[in-house]
Amino acid sequence: MSNKNAKIEYESGVTPFLMGALTDSGDRTLFTSEADLFSATEGNAPDVRPDGILTGGDVIPAVSGTNDLVDVAALTCYLAGVLTSVAADTDVAITRPATAVSKVNSITVNSSGAVAVVAGTDGGTTAFSETRGAAGGPPYIPVGSIELAQVRVASDTAAAITAAQIFKVVGTHREMSTWPNHVINYSRGTVTFNSPLSASHTGDLAKGVYASYAEPIFVEQSISKDFVPAETTHSGSSEEYYQQTIGNAASSLGQSSFVALLSDGITDDILKQRNKKIWLRFFQDKYKSAHILTLGLLGVSRTFPVNNRPSVSCTITPEFPSEDRDN
Repeated sequence: MSNKNAKIEYESGVTPFLMGALTDSGDRTLFTSEADLFSATEGNAPDVRPDGILTGGDVIPAVSGTNDLVDVAALTCYLAGVLTSVAADTDVAITRPATAVSKVNSITVNSSGAVAVVAGTDGGTTAFSETRGAAGGPPYIPVGSIELAQVRVASDTAAAITAAQIFKVVGTHREMSTWPNHVINYSRGTVTFNSPLSASHTGDLAKGVYASYAEPIFVEQSISKDFVPAETTHSGSSEEYYQQTIGNAASSLGQSSFVALLSDGITDDILKQRNKKIWLRFFQDKYKSAHILTLGLLGVSRTFPVNNRPSVSCTITPEFPSEDRDN
């Protein structure tokens, strides 16, 4: 018996979202967008831009040799999703403690794209703390700024800054846009980092993560049949040895496919999507939320029979198996 309630939908267009902040889910690892799905069509795929340095930005003792100064090399960075060039800045002054105790100065680029120094709280001894905001520890960085390096001093006596007093470990003292790495989940509209971002900004917040992206607009292929999801199949083989037989398993990912009846086989909308990487949705029952999602390259093969309307056999060549969804 045929299922008259089933339907197939395909990505026919997109709703674009301009560069904007993604939302930290609370673990500083998973960041969510306003889209349920990310489109992967050409020109619409997500452009993810975490705040941080892209190139340059080294911090060194001041070449002038003047006390309590550092030099900052020119750099490029992302600030609130905007590619920003920052000119070199020389003789940038740090602040020493009121007495001979520990003090950390963070060298930053602020939200306006200018080099700025953020002074930490004086310690109780010459020992440094690694806790943000603690006495003798690194200060919190204002939201919207990025950290280039930390300068650590433990004396109130003016002196030239040495290389040993400048700390530049990526992820601890220095924020790079490209670290840590991230993965885009197209089927959830999320970005996941492979380790938590540092809670180095005011309020124990992570640096900003920005992205532009597009959400698919689906249309129904009104007359269709024979949907096949993209699924992984397994096969086995074996090899004989003197003592025993060794088995081997192999896996392969198949194509998704369906057949559709066309109007004229030339101007139908589905044909405009061929050779594009698009989303496909299959509902076993269009009155229920459960469906199967497939993302891949659309291929078509048309047939023009003598006594019937043209039809098309569609394939979706995926990178990942189809995903069952209940929402």
